[in-house]
Amino acid sequence: MEQFAPKDDVRRQRRSRVLKGASIITGIQNSEVSCTVRNQHVNGAELRVAPDAKVPERFLLYVPVDGIAYRATVCWRKNDRVGVQFNGTEPKPKLHYG
Repeated sequence: MEQFAPKDDVRRQRRSRVLKGASIITGIQNSEVSCTVRNQHVNGAELRVAPDAKVPERFLLYVPVDGIAYRATVCWRKNDRVGVQFNGTEPKPKLHYG
């Protein structure tokens, strides 16, 4: 018996489940939104944010345990979940406390 991915699931890689604290750095006066990375692969991730959090379409996602910031673009949103695509990396932001 074959199992198929749902039609709306267009990922090319399986995401590994993780639980990492992270910060969405919005670039507006060094503003940050706390979030949790729930699953991740080399090209993207699923984030959990507060339901009322203002998440811009493009931002830096700083993950302290990884020691780098991912340039991220929002692909989808649903309630407190946000799917992002990574478009490169940057060193740890200079103004971040972590």
